[in-house]
Amino acid sequence: MFKLLVGNYLLNLSDTKKRVFLNVFWAILGKVANMLGALFVGILVARYLGPSDYGLMNYVISYVSIFLIISSFGLDDIEIREFSRNPKEYQTIISTAFCIRFCFALVAYILIGISLLIYKTDLFTSTIILIYAVTVFSNCFNVIRNYFTSILQNEYIVKSELFRIIIGAFLKIILLWYKAPLEYFIIATMFDTVLVSGGYFLSYYRKIGKVSYWNFNKKIAFFLIKESFPLVLSGAAVVIYQRIDQVMIKNMIDNESVGYFATAGRFLDIILFLPMILVQTITPLLVRVKEKNIVEYEEKKILFVSIVVWISIVIAISVSLISYWLIYYTYGEKYLAAVPVLQIMSWKTVGMALSVCSGQIMIMEHIQKWAVIRNIIGCCVCVCGNLLLIPVCGIVGSAWVTIITIFFAGFFSCFLIPVYRPIFFIEVKAILKGWKELFRLKELRGKSI
Repeated sequence: MFKLLVGNYLLNLSDTKKRVFLNVFWAILGKVANMLGALFVGILVARYLGPSDYGLMNYVISYVSIFLIISSFGLDDIEIREFSRNPKEYQTIISTAFCIRFCFALVAYILIGISLLIYKTDLFTSTIILIYAVTVFSNCFNVIRNYFTSILQNEYIVKSELFRIIIGAFLKIILLWYKAPLEYFIIATMFDTVLVSGGYFLSYYRKIGKVSYWNFNKKIAFFLIKESFPLVLSGAAVVIYQRIDQVMIKNMIDNESVGYFATAGRFLDIILFLPMILVQTITPLLVRVKEKNIVEYEEKKILFVSIVVWISIVIAISVSLISYWLIYYTYGEKYLAAVPVLQIMSWKTVGMALSVCSGQIMIMEHIQKWAVIRNIIGCCVCVCGNLLLIPVCGIVGSAWVTIITIFFAGFFSCFLIPVYRPIFFIEVKAILKGWKELFRLKELRGKSI
């Protein structure tokens, strides 16, 4: 029956809208499967390890994540844009971007090792950090993921991630069965990224072409580095203010507090998926609309921000109301200290929606070079806020800093930077009147995307 209903619905859509629908369908399917797998196994692992070891595990992940921006070099959004603008040059772009990513991944791994020596981290923690840090090299294969995203072929991405979910869950359940120590779970988590990277590569090889067709282009390399450099600085600031909290909590309080904070963060990762999928799916379409009709682009740009923001508001309200039951019936009574953190941090979805939408508009309009300023503002607010509030309010204070930071970075900073002020007013309109735009979807349905 479901298949029949979907089939009848697709018959009434244009070819472009069919591709968009199927792309969103596959993206949602993949994320839901990933959510359920990660939630189920993550709960079992958290219950087994306890708040302290679970906190150390998340500290390791956060520590390495701070360096991931170096390995990706801010190329993700630039790659998607260039694939959409130059579809015939995809092999050259893929190979060139892959080489750039690998070089910077090597730099990132070396810097991780140096940082551990400088801060004189204990041997056990240093070892598991260096093991997990191998993930910086797996990040190189995200260029293939970005290519599939640009051509609205999330099907191949989802199949790769489903493979990772099944094998990864199986490995972790075996570790739970044999009551393995923490370091084995770190290795299994690292292996997850290797699996999904291999899946991307295999999908590309089978559906698109051979690696032998790849060719490095120095001119394109310089162009990609030039375009992405402002985003590297911007991305570094973003990663710091999104991950530094757990590092600071560990150093200023203890591993157990990191475990509580990370528990709330796990639910936050889940509820952010729909706005993120909408942004990633609609962006390539807006790029094409902008090339053809600037008036239509301006109209749909406002619609785009309004929809994403108001979906995020609904999600934030819902999660805030049911936070106690979410924690109690999943992670258990030992993790109830995470409830107030989740109630506060659920509103990060709205700030993140504003930040991601505005960031995509900056890239589409080639004004991203100033983005670093707003993210540096967010980074400063995050670090200073945590230094002030963690000693006084603990992890609840850090949760409030998270919300303040994301709104400063994604919203208020756009007003402070003159070139981004038009984006600020679009965001204000989306917050105040965006719900009305939802009723215009039927009106816009007849127009080509």
